[in-house]
Amino acid sequence: MTDPANLSNNEAPLALTGPVEWPEKGTLPLRRDLAHIALAPRFLVANYAEPSAMRIGDAAAPLVRSTKDESDVILTLESGAEFQALDVTASWVWGCIGPEGPTGYVRRDAFA
Repeated sequence: MTDPANLSNNEAPLALTGPVEWPEKGTLPLRRDLAHIALAPRFLVANYAEPSAMRIGDAAAPLVRSTKDESDVILTLESGAEFQALDVTASWVWGCIGPEGPTGYVRRDAFA
């Protein structure tokens, strides 16, 4: 997990200096409405979240880019793997492996 104490050590001043290149979906834990707190110095979004650690259950689970296209698998998380959850619903968990990604959705029932 990201240590919040390390976030205040950013030497560059925060400033709205113009457009920022938006990364490809599935890379950074960043959506237009929500981002990993570690990305706050780099991206402006409506909300930031401190991740919660969750573990994959007994079976491996795919990490997908979108809940609408479950065949777009980024990688497969092994049983017992830690996942940093940022948004949990009844059906899906959106999160990442770490603050630099990869990022995607895992079915909620895949967790222990």
